[in-house]
Amino acid sequence: MTRAGSILFVVAAPKEWQAVAEGLGHTADAHAKELRGPGWTLIASGVGKSRAAAAAARALAHGRFDACINLGIAGSLPIEGEAPCAIGTVIAASRSVLADEGVDTPDAWLPMSALGFSTAIGGESVQADAGLLARLSPLADRTGVIATVSTCSGIDARAKAVAARTGALVEAMEGAAVGVAALAASVPFAELRVVSNTTGDRSRQRWDLPLALGRLSRLAGEIITRTGS
Repeated sequence: MTRAGSILFVVAAPKEWQAVAEGLGHTADAHAKELRGPGWTLIASGVGKSRAAAAAARALAHGRFDACINLGIAGSLPIEGEAPCAIGTVIAASRSVLADEGVDTPDAWLPMSALGFSTAIGGESVQADAGLLARLSPLADRTGVIATVSTCSGIDARAKAVAARTGALVEAMEGAAVGVAALAASVPFAELRVVSNTTGDRSRQRWDLPLALGRLSRLAGEIITRTGS
């Protein structure tokens, strides 16, 4: 049982896990699934919404946490009228949006609510907890929407479509799913991401994983300092 007053950090991929663990002052095996320290627990969920939701829900059911924070890297989306977020930019999510759960039609893309399905937990998006966001947003370069996708935008048309229907600055693959699990457990939720790459046509994407992972590592340590854990 994790003590009250602690933070649950949820990360997806092995490189993200190692970066966050190092930022928290630990060297972690890339294949490990859980790590604990004073005032925090770090879990590796695996990549994608289903794994992230399952891992977060399991941890939240067996521990007592004051906050659930999804950390990781993200791809910058095209932003109308301005340049995409630069690689290395830290984004704090105002909302984490389920960006591609719905149906394509000849006229428009329709979200689940438009199809008549219940949106009792979270709806199409999960709002960051206001108090938690206020404490964490000073650590970010920008605050805005983060899109949670099942299929990453490896073509220009998909990147533009995700950005247009969500207003998101970046996309990743777990945030809103972790948020739904946190909402169900009545635990405050936030998502922070570091831009590691551009989106759009795969052959023209730009990546800098070392830069993004280094910033992610520092961010993890800054969160602990900021939250006083």
